[in-house]
Order: sequence, then structure tokens, then C-alpha cells
Amino acid sequence: MAKEKSSKKPIATSILILGFVSFFTDIGTQMIYPILPLYLSSVLGATPAIIGIIEGIAESLASILRLFSGIIADKHNNKKQLAFAGYMGSFVSKVAIFFAGTWGWVLFARVIDRFGKGLRTAPRDALIAEAAEGQALGKAFGFHKAFDMMGTAIGILLAFFLLSTAVDGNFNTIFLWAMIPAFIGPMLVLFVKNTKKPAAKKVEFKWKAFDIRLKLFFVIIFIFTLGNSSNAFLLLRANSAGFSVSETILLYFVFSMTAALLSYPVGKLSDRIGRKITLPFGYILYGLIYLGIGLLSSKMAFWGLFTAYGLFIAISTGGERALIAEFAPAHLKASAFGLHSAVVGIGLLPASVIAGFMWDAWGQASPFVFGGVLGVLAGVAVFFLLAVKPPTVSTV
Repeated sequence: MAKEKSSKKPIATSILILGFVSFFTDIGTQMIYPILPLYLSSVLGATPAIIGIIEGIAESLASILRLFSGIIADKHNNKKQLAFAGYMGSFVSKVAIFFAGTWGWVLFARVIDRFGKGLRTAPRDALIAEAAEGQALGKAFGFHKAFDMMGTAIGILLAFFLLSTAVDGNFNTIFLWAMIPAFIGPMLVLFVKNTKKPAAKKVEFKWKAFDIRLKLFFVIIFIFTLGNSSNAFLLLRANSAGFSVSETILLYFVFSMTAALLSYPVGKLSDRIGRKITLPFGYILYGLIYLGIGLLSSKMAFWGLFTAYGLFIAISTGGERALIAEFAPAHLKASAFGLHSAVVGIGLLPASVIAGFMWDAWGQASPFVFGGVLGVLAGVAVFFLLAVKPPTVSTV
């Protein structure tokens, strides 16, 4: 695989704005997400089964939408409009949660939130890829992921602070404050410009239009995702290893901050040395991390493993998107990003079911050993995939 040309040009304005969009949106989301299960169970009386149904329905909807939003964005060149609508969905969901009086209304709010996530992801990634055209893609996506994870980290800290100082555990105070950053995010999208004019020819989504390496990459990602269960299992494992609730939240913060600090430099590194090195290393690192979380129990080990997990996120998230931007046809980039998000989203559903079953049947270490093995295998598979020479005829 040819290395992305390095560029000393500054980050494009649209990429900078989209970074702040994700920054503010994630602050609002992470102020609510870690405490929502507690709110559902302790205030609204929802059972774990109901909470699982809420998350399952919401994630399923998002997975389907991610593909179709990318196809629509390519066909009608309305990436900015779709991104704006998707980010507004995040804000509306916060309002709905604030006024929710039953778990049914929370389900409605989560569906709106995931609907927005599914709607915005592919067109936003396409906007980043187009704004970075002629520059370093790893640098661009790494920059965006850094802002995304920084918002996550700040949101977690704000939730921790507000929950610890709230009178009688008043969740509504947190929900109200979360609306502010959730509203700022979509407003910033209005300052982003579509960088591509409508294509002269009719744009149609066709599987055969994609590079064979990209198709195989999606297959590998799906299999890998089957072992990449919800982060909730990581937090449960930490709690069972002796971490208190507050310590577990701090572990999650360390993971998020590590990803935030490393995403940009790691993205630049992938441009310089090639993603055929960084991506396989990232998946193998994930495998070792999961094996460690499953087989080790010391607190010191967990601090190191969660830090390393942040490094994996920094390597994989930006690296995967940069690779897709390189391999996808120019007129189908949003569709390719949507397909990637859909593959990951669909894989996450059985992944968490598998993890829960293995945890109950064979112990808490088993889902992490399973995920660790799949991670190592994915790293080896991606290494050989990216060693294949590109087709002689360009698909772009």
C-alpha cells in the first residue's frame, strides 16, 4: 500500500470545525451516558432486561442508518445537511431525556440519539476526507478523533463532578447542563462547507465498485468486532477486580484522555510509516490488552491496560477511516464510510450477546480471551491484506 503523502499544510478549516462539533457533542453525550443505566434502574424502575432492550433497539437502528445515510450523501451531495440533522438529533435526545417520566420515553430519546448518530457519521467522515484531499488522511482523522475523545473525557469528568455534588442525586440537573454543549455542536456544523460539487454522472451504490482489498477489510472488521463487546463489560470486569464505582469512572477517564492525547500524533505517524504497519499493530495490541484484562486482576495492571486501550483507539479509529478514504472510489466515499459503520454496528450487537453468554457460562475471563484471540488474528489478517499490491487499474 502506498504511503499517504505527508503535508505540512495546516489542518483545513472544515476539519477544525468538525473537530469542535464532535468535542461539544461528546461532552453532552458522555455527561449522560455513564449515568443513564443508574437513572433507569434507580429512578424509573427499569430492569436490566429493559435496559438491554433499549440499547439493542437504539444500536440496531443506528447500524442500518449509517449505510443509507452514506449512500444518500453521495447521491445528493447533501453531506453537510445530513451531518447537521444528525447532530441536532443528539441535542433533541437530551431534551427528551430531561422530560422523560418513564423508561419508554428514555427509549424514545435513545432512538433519537442513535438515529442522529447513524445519520451523521458517514457524511461527516466524507466531509473530513474531502477537506483533507491532497493532504495526510491519517493526520486529518487523528485530529478529529483527538477532539472527539477529549470531549468524551471532559463529559465523563463533568458527570462525575455533578453526580457527586447533586442534591439527593438529582439527575435532572445533569440532563439540563448536558443540553448546552449538545446544542453548540450542531450550530457549528452550519459553518462547514461542502467541498465537492454534485457529480456530473448518476451516483449509484454498487458493491462491485469497491476495491477487493476494501471488501476483505470489511469482512475482517466484522469478525474482529464479534470479539469487541460493549465497553460496559470492561467496566464490569474492573469492578469485579476490586475497583470502586468512582475508581472505575476514573479508569474510563484515563482511557479516554489517552486516546485524546495520542490520536493526532499517531495519525501523523501512520501517514509517515504506512497504515500497513500501524493498523496490524493496533489490532494485535487490542488482543494483548483483552487477554490481560481477562487473565490479570491487579489494579496496577488495569491502569496500564486501560491506558494501552486508549492507544489502541488512537491507532484504529483514525487509521481505519484513513484506509477507507484511500481505497474507496472518489464518488462513493460516504457510502464506504457508511458501510464500515454499518458493519461495525451490526457486529456489535451479537458481540455483546456473545460476551454476556460467555461471562455467565464460563466465567468473566472468557469473553476477553475470546476477544483477545480475534484481535490477534485480525492483526495478522490485516497485515497480509495490506501487503497485497493494489490493482493495476484504478477504481477511483
